[in-house]
Amino acid sequence: MPKKTKSTNTVYPLSAIRALALHTQGLDTPQRTDDTMATQADLYAAVQKTGSLQIDTLQMAHRSHYLAAYSRVGRYDLAELDKVSWGDGQPNHPNRKLFEYWLHAACLVPLEDYRYLMPKMRWFRDGNHHWWKTWVKDKDNLAMTNQVLERVRKEGPVRISDFEYDGPRRDSWWDWKPAKRALEYLYDRGDLMIAGRVKFQRVYDVPERVLPDWVDTREATHDEMQRYFLERALKSLGVAQLMQVADYAYQKRNEARPHLEAMQKEGVAVEIKAELTDGKTYPLVVHQDALDLLEKAAAGEIQARRTTFLTPFDSLFWAKDRDEQFWNFEQILETYKPEPIRKWGYYCLPILWHDQLIGRFDVKMERKEKNLRLRALHLEPGVVLTDEMIADVAAALRDFMAFHDAQTVVIEKSNPPDFAQRLSAIL
Repeated sequence: MPKKTKSTNTVYPLSAIRALALHTQGLDTPQRTDDTMATQADLYAAVQKTGSLQIDTLQMAHRSHYLAAYSRVGRYDLAELDKVSWGDGQPNHPNRKLFEYWLHAACLVPLEDYRYLMPKMRWFRDGNHHWWKTWVKDKDNLAMTNQVLERVRKEGPVRISDFEYDGPRRDSWWDWKPAKRALEYLYDRGDLMIAGRVKFQRVYDVPERVLPDWVDTREATHDEMQRYFLERALKSLGVAQLMQVADYAYQKRNEARPHLEAMQKEGVAVEIKAELTDGKTYPLVVHQDALDLLEKAAAGEIQARRTTFLTPFDSLFWAKDRDEQFWNFEQILETYKPEPIRKWGYYCLPILWHDQLIGRFDVKMERKEKNLRLRALHLEPGVVLTDEMIADVAAALRDFMAFHDAQTVVIEKSNPPDFAQRLSAIL
């Protein structure tokens, strides 16, 4: 039974709350000042802190999972994260430490969590998701699914391009080839896994040829799954409102509530009080293991000193409203909005400076020209530019350019104009 810990009457300052939240996300340490590259061990440690890396297809800069790792560890060879995620292409490779599955959307997840996602695979297998309820009722679909699975078992890893399809093509990207639907259904069920990616196209194979021998495959119960990921979420968040823990774990709040309340009763989730950006005091929770970290943050022993740029899918933003409560910052992805109503831009990266989110920029990497284009650079209202801030952002931008193999940078527009002018002067 976890040790019970009483709530404290201390009201923690916003600075301590921010420091703890950034520390548990791996976003507080200063960048390296030399040219050394982060290692596979560094990358895996970063994923363990966040619990997962969200994958997305957009690539205005490096894809989102690469950017989320970069924000925490600095420059690294993209192939190193690929090896941690998918091994070296050999079956059951022991260096594979992550796997792809549904957690907070499509994610790279530590393989130590595999058994806790098996109930979700069973949930798909039992026909509970609306994606498949109608599809699986078609006998032809089920017959094709069995044929696809048998082919993978006999022939080895496959990609969707390995299946011929002469049917009609329509505009919607959801209008997949029939074999693609079968592969995805088998993947959701856990009958297939992602063995690797070739030009970001998934390679499917059976679990017995993907999972390293050390992976625990004893299936957890549904309740064990929920509790496990809620507790992991609280550790990754550092500090949050109770129901925001459910957001991070991507669980419905009403389903997560009994588990969260049990965590409070057991002393695993400890209630504290803190002042947030509106100057008011609110009840928040921290994991019992993070209480010492909170005290260190309050004493100034843990300070956020990193300057970096965050993917719009970064786990720092997974808890609903916490961006505004902790940083007075509204993170909104405007990619799917019509251009005339976008406020900031198509694909904006928030700018983290120490313990503040000071702005964002709409980025486009022009790979052939090796040019990093900032189509718009925005400073948050109320942020006062200082020489230290400009120098830190410029250093981070130079490092970001090196990470993307960019030789030049162009800033098209800036709000305020002084932001771009001062930044360009020292780049």
